[in-house]
Amino acid sequence: MKDDSQRERMQVVVVHPDREIATTQRLPYFVGISGTTAGAQALSMHLVVVPPGGHAEPHVHSGYETGIYVLEGRVETRYGPGLRASVVTEAGDFLFIPPGVPHQPFNLSTTTAARAIVARNHPDEREQVVPYDPARDE
Repeated sequence: MKDDSQRERMQVVVVHPDREIATTQRLPYFVGISGTTAGAQALSMHLVVVPPGGHAEPHVHSGYETGIYVLEGRVETRYGPGLRASVVTEAGDFLFIPPGVPHQPFNLSTTTAARAIVARNHPDEREQVVPYDPARDE
């Protein structure tokens, strides 16, 4: 017979991301899978929306990896020391950001929101987002 902790891990959970949350990055996040919503132990997965002409605040994810799948739009992500490097992703592209890499995404459209699924190997990454000042590396 399985104990209670084994039964809990066998539960399938559906999450309806019906409200956005405020984040350190200052972008609308719609919470999907997390420790709080689904009991995840090593994963979080959300929908992020970058408004037309919008961008996140520069930041670093301390101690965990980030995978992004762009659903709609074109996004320039500036990254690295001083945010001097950049890459452009568009619908259908995946982007990997290693732990500790400073970055800042910018929506390249001034008329259409960009949307992406963000997955991380941490069940509640919001506590591990650290603001980044690009001027410190110039």
